[in-house]
Amino acid sequence: MTIPCPCGRTSTHSATTAKPQPLYFSACCGPFLEENIPAPDAEALMRSRYSAFVFRRADYLLATWHASTRPATLDFAPGAKWLGLDVRSHRVLDADHAEVEFVARCRDAGRATRLHERSRFVRESARWLYVDGDQF
Repeated sequence: MTIPCPCGRTSTHSATTAKPQPLYFSACCGPFLEENIPAPDAEALMRSRYSAFVFRRADYLLATWHASTRPATLDFAPGAKWLGLDVRSHRVLDADHAEVEFVARCRDAGRATRLHERSRFVRESARWLYVDGDQF
């Protein structure tokens, strides 16, 4: 898709651009959601999961959720609209464990909400998986 990626990732600043430009979905989270390519790190997986919430892709969210904490099904609030993502930090704990702190903004039934979470991720069989998180 030639739309800006919902996760908000931007290109790096270069001499040809005055400021970083949003990456297109097809060059950012698209390959993870559409082509089943594993995310290279926990931050990329978290960003792709945010995009999956925007596009209501329960299949992707469930497939990238660790079996020990994955729900049987996933429902979306019918009127929820995701408004933006701010990644606060990405901390690598070791080769197979990482944490990502983020704030995701949403509007549901006319009410603005924020989800501020420090999420835990584990890598198994060369794939990063969401385990759980602590909300602030």
